[in-house]
Amino acid sequence: MPPETGFEEVCAANKKGGGMEIFMREMKFAGRYIRRYIPQYLIGIIALLLVDLLNVYIPRFTGQITDGLETHTITMPEIWMLIGKILLFGVLIAVGRFCWRYFILGPARSIERELRDDMFGHLETLSMRYYNENKTGDLMAHFTNDLQSIRMFLGFTIITAFDATVMLVLVLAQMILYVDLKLTVVAVIPLLLIMFGDVYYGKIMHRKFLEKQQAFSDLTDQVQEAVSGIRVIKAFVQEKKELAAFARMNRYNQEKNLGVVRLQALFMPLLELVIGASGLLTLLYGGYLAIAGEITLGQFVAFNQYISMLIWPMFAAGDCITYISQGLASMKRIMVIFNERPDIVDGPDVDRSIETLNGEIEIEGLSFAYPGQKGAEVLHGIDLHVEAGETLAIIGRTGSGKTTLASLLLRLYDTEPDRIRIDGHPLTEIPLAVLRENIAFVPQDNFLFSDTLENNISFGIRDKSRTDIHEAVVQAAKDACIHDNIMEFPDGYQTVVGERGVTISGGQKQRSSIARALLKDAPILVMDDALSAVDTDTEEQILHNLRVNRAGRTTLIIAHRISTIQNADHILVLDDGRRAEYGTHEELMELNGIYRSIYDKQQLEKQLQEEGGEAR
Repeated sequence: MPPETGFEEVCAANKKGGGMEIFMREMKFAGRYIRRYIPQYLIGIIALLLVDLLNVYIPRFTGQITDGLETHTITMPEIWMLIGKILLFGVLIAVGRFCWRYFILGPARSIERELRDDMFGHLETLSMRYYNENKTGDLMAHFTNDLQSIRMFLGFTIITAFDATVMLVLVLAQMILYVDLKLTVVAVIPLLLIMFGDVYYGKIMHRKFLEKQQAFSDLTDQVQEAVSGIRVIKAFVQEKKELAAFARMNRYNQEKNLGVVRLQALFMPLLELVIGASGLLTLLYGGYLAIAGEITLGQFVAFNQYISMLIWPMFAAGDCITYISQGLASMKRIMVIFNERPDIVDGPDVDRSIETLNGEIEIEGLSFAYPGQKGAEVLHGIDLHVEAGETLAIIGRTGSGKTTLASLLLRLYDTEPDRIRIDGHPLTEIPLAVLRENIAFVPQDNFLFSDTLENNISFGIRDKSRTDIHEAVVQAAKDACIHDNIMEFPDGYQTVVGERGVTISGGQKQRSSIARALLKDAPILVMDDALSAVDTDTEEQILHNLRVNRAGRTTLIIAHRISTIQNADHILVLDDGRRAEYGTHEELMELNGIYRSIYDKQQLEKQLQEEGGEAR
């Protein structure tokens, strides 16, 4: 299923007037997470309401004290009683503020965590096409800045929107009922300007924040690629070039961030100016009414306190619009990921009764082109048949389609139906989990996690005790001829390799990956150029161990060296994605074709190396 909408489509929909439809989808998406926290949100909102109700009565108490002192009609016990009420209300307000923070901001944090978990889980389901088209740094930005903005949207937005509205209503009611309607109208007129400014401010903020988040994604990707490729950068002495590229991206990111800051810097002083104007009108007109005797001094003091209390709703309105704009912008970006659908899934033809595989592989008329590259086929009309327990070797020049064939067997990409069968079942009938559980894979790009060697080798093993795992890891390492190297490390199997295994050699990485695959003990083993970085003696020992330990199980070996594959039951020679030759080592040698040519060249290279060694 194609994605429902992408980032560009979302932006285009907003420009064309489809913003409301997108907004409703965003609210429906957020509602799935908010729904389970509704009780907590309700408790928080009730606490917030109580705090606002208590707040609006404090100015009345100070007004009563002021009027009583002016007219000498209040006694000390009455003063102490009013002070006691103020203190009691203050304590209740403090408790209420703790409650609304706990019950509103707490769920927002929980939703952020759940969103992050769900997004990571969803990314794990997506097919290779998605990762070919999207950069790692951009995805990392979604996990950080975007989720933070959504948390603010689901937390502080609720607080500011509800609190600002309730406080505005309650304070205006007190100003009208307790003080004077005319004075209230004069004080509020300037504040109406804020309402119109908020709408304009929100639209611009939404657009600028989208640009800011995209700039951050680009910057994150720039850093991620530079750090991952730091060895290449240093080897080619390109530090200055990369620094200049980073500086350009960093400057662009700064400009987009300053765009948001400038907007806030313009809006907030204007907001303070309007509030100040309202306060000035209150002093002038309120002072006149107090002198004229239309309101008491206590009412005038209370009214000024109410004006001060109106400042929070006005600022909150600006903050609320900021949170909403940023939250919705980030929600759009997150939904682009969630709207992605995996290309490789268990379809309606899947046979759930298939729980294990024996390893018989049959390929018939297989042609394949990578998604988005129609007409540029990598494989053309491949046919072969491997019985369970046999070894198939694949050899060919670089770019001949060897790795592609392994990827299709693992169903990392889909091809035409019924072109590849295992145990007589088309790949689409085999549940994905069963297919990949029954295939051990050593990729061409040997990836090790930044973890201990033991954990890397045991990565694919489940349901074994710690002792069993260690013993099995040691045996797999011995079969992969890496055990002795590991024991030379100070921490042995507990040695932590760096990111992508950079702290060990290429050959050690390859053999660690082979050990990981051997430990899985799957019916089918696929090794994609997995012995290219080991010497011939070690290669011979590993191949011997494979023949002994994997007797009766299917093995596919992709290689460039004849010595790696010459004992295989079947050898497929690929040339420009086509089956050029097929047979045993002896049969292919008799053909005097591509295979014989590769063999002769490698024998000549070996002879020259030996003669060069003797000369030295």
